[in-house]
Amino acid sequence: MIPNRTFLAVGIVLALVIGIAAVFFASGDPDGLDSTALVVQGQKELTQPAKPDAEIDESALPGKFEYSAPFPDYTLEGGTKVTDAALLVVGTLIALILVFALGKGLKAFGRTRSS
Repeated sequence: MIPNRTFLAVGIVLALVIGIAAVFFASGDPDGLDSTALVVQGQKELTQPAKPDAEIDESALPGKFEYSAPFPDYTLEGGTKVTDAALLVVGTLIALILVFALGKGLKAFGRTRSS
């Protein structure tokens, strides 16, 4: 049987490896939501024009909406994929520390409450 700490350490290492590798394999093409936003904003044409069943009164449609992604193309402005990967590792470690601290606090709270 694998000790709990070994299992946890292997899981953390695998999660970091997958998370870092994902940065380098990320597509530069927009995902479905981004693509739809570009079509609605008029910045992108559909590959095949839609053939509606009935005529649409375009004056009744609401205006174009504005959207600015917090991390466009999954990068920070002026950053490279290497700096983004480093930030990913730091962010993951901070999240892990917070989760462990919360777990320890809840465990200690449970002990004091049961006594």
